[in-house]
Amino acid sequence: MKEILYNYDNLKKEDITETVIRVKILLINEQNEIMLGYCDNIYQFPGGHLEGKESFIECLKREVLEETGIELNAELDNKKPFFKISYFNRDYPSKGINRSSEVYYYYLKTDKQPDLNKVNYTENEKIGDYEVKQISIDNIEKVLIDNIPSNSKNKVITPEMIEVIKEFIKINTN
Repeated sequence: MKEILYNYDNLKKEDITETVIRVKILLINEQNEIMLGYCDNIYQFPGGHLEGKESFIECLKREVLEETGIELNAELDNKKPFFKISYFNRDYPSKGINRSSEVYYYYLKTDKQPDLNKVNYTENEKIGDYEVKQISIDNIEKVLIDNIPSNSKNKVITPEMIEVIKEFIKINTN
């Protein structure tokens, strides 16, 4: 598994007072399209924060169902993450907390289609007109880059997504 740590505040591991873990997944269909959520002019891979004592896989299954209506079962059970991006942030979010944010990325090739009758969007996702899009892997980098001006958060999110997509392509073409 490839790992990247962004530590612009030069924190040491012992300086960290809180750790937040998220899992995200690249869902790729037979047409080589990647499924993305699109909300508030931001593209994201399906996924989210671990809740309680759930495992990474349990979290992925829950988040994918909530965001796409797709039920993933045994096809995920033996999957391992292929990429991890961590951030060490001082005083985040301005509450005296030094946070480690860890994001673990998985991928799954599947032709399961979104089922909007099964989604469970958050209020923010409803307000932001959340929708599911499938974008060709050949065109996805351009789509993401062209979307950067649409929301200031894209300046951080888009490069991370492109890094993940490039790693996915690399390990699947060798």
